[in-house]
Amino acid sequence: MHFQFRTGCLYLLLICSFLAACGSAPATSNPSTPQPVKLTIFAASSLTESFKELQQQYTASHHEVTFTNQFAGSQVLAQQLTNGARADILASADQATMKKVSDAGLSEQPQVFAKNKLVVIVPASNPAHIQKLKDLARPGLKIVVAAPSVPVGKYGLQVLDNLGKAPDYGSAYESAVKANFVSQEDNVKSVVNKVQLNEADAGFVYLTDVTPDLTSKVKLIDLPDQLNVIAEYPIAVLKSATSTSQARNFVDYLLSTQGQAILKKYHFIPVH
Repeated sequence: MHFQFRTGCLYLLLICSFLAACGSAPATSNPSTPQPVKLTIFAASSLTESFKELQQQYTASHHEVTFTNQFAGSQVLAQQLTNGARADILASADQATMKKVSDAGLSEQPQVFAKNKLVVIVPASNPAHIQKLKDLARPGLKIVVAAPSVPVGKYGLQVLDNLGKAPDYGSAYESAVKANFVSQEDNVKSVVNKVQLNEADAGFVYLTDVTPDLTSKVKLIDLPDQLNVIAEYPIAVLKSATSTSQARNFVDYLLSTQGQAILKKYHFIPVH
């Protein structure tokens, strides 16, 4: 009887120990399964279409990553960041705007990942009958540009300055074109929209803004290469990044052969 009692107690003790061990065992996750990462991207408006495809291609091989985008004029994004907004990456349409963020100690070292150039667009119906650059100086035209604080607006003024110094155009031409400015927008997409909606006779935009869906809505007038401005686009991982390693990986992807090929598809000038 004493033996049976001891045996029963021992058996009960083993069962309790087993149940306790099962109950206290921590849930383990597969160490090979990457943890979800959300990257917030602040990017110039002119990068809208290309960045969406770049991110789609990136997530095809990085399933754990999702993106949140904020596209706006570079100067707006920089102001938001210096006012305390948090993001993982900033991609600007000019060096000067990026320098403000970098000088404020908010980013890692920027790198140029793409280049761009300007063109003039007119509505597809072209009611003002603009056929060449010299036509922009005709009195009474409605020309829409971006504000000088916006990179594309600043580049546009540089182009006009170059034209004003060129023998074929001159300072009178530059003044006449500026006299036709009727609106100064806070980002390049607003310029594009006003032209395609026939709210303006012409506008200065990036070549990359003439996307395939716009080819039936606007016509393009090239600027002479020797008088044009090449815009450099820098990108930087921000100090506020929640996943610095993944942010750096995405920047590396933009600079890779595949990333550069996608940017070239959208008419950006590759950096290598």
